[in-house]
Amino acid sequence: MDLGLQGKRALVMGGTKGLGRSIADALAAEGASIVISGRDQGRLDQAAAELKAKGAPSASGVVADVASSADMDKLAAAAEKALGGVDILVLNHGGPPPCTASEITEPALLEWFQHIVVSPIRITNALLPKMRERGWGRIIVVGSTGMQHPIPTLALSNTLRASIWGWLKTLSGEVAKDGVTMNVLAPGTIQTDRVTQTTTKRAQQLNISFEDALAQAAAEIPAGRLGVPDDYGPMGAFLASEKAGYITGSLIRVDGGRVRGMV
Repeated sequence: MDLGLQGKRALVMGGTKGLGRSIADALAAEGASIVISGRDQGRLDQAAAELKAKGAPSASGVVADVASSADMDKLAAAAEKALGGVDILVLNHGGPPPCTASEITEPALLEWFQHIVVSPIRITNALLPKMRERGWGRIIVVGSTGMQHPIPTLALSNTLRASIWGWLKTLSGEVAKDGVTMNVLAPGTIQTDRVTQTTTKRAQQLNISFEDALAQAAAEIPAGRLGVPDDYGPMGAFLASEKAGYITGSLIRVDGGRVRGMV
């Protein structure tokens, strides 16, 4: 299937590794030009070279910290300059440390509100008007199944991601007529640094080994295994494609069937 991504221009935040990188890889393979962001120029340069090898006509990296509003403005401007415009925006960032709801503190809440809510909205506001003018755009939030089914060890993430989901659902209805789609792509237990972090927390809570905690997590998934990044990225490329023009305001799970809810 030709996804119609040849010639499209994508900004993928947090694109050097993990879920962001998996989407960048899939977009590159479909012929999109890409700018990725991260906090280490060396890793950005290496990832950009690898994206070109996978098929991206151009790929470059911009150092930007999602904790900084000024960096979001710089990133938007740099991506538009490098690409000549941004058609696809992937909103991705690290998540807050594992905690229970009773462990949430006000300083942590305010710190991570910037990462998860303020910065994604800010950079979207910078890039969305031109998407609407051109009559085409794709915005994808790298989310969490905790947006639908709260994860006990990720209470801070659950709390703040509910906010960005509410924003996306509202804004998607405003821009759909302009040819811009907005969706959440929610991973389940996919083998990334984040899953190592949450599994470590689970092992501590249950007083079991990391390996046993990982095995328990896999046993809870109907697919019978943990996911890998390559399970996730291709769905991101599809949502960014011409073929997905009638999918918007949706949360799509890539979780091996772990969330059992029907909504």
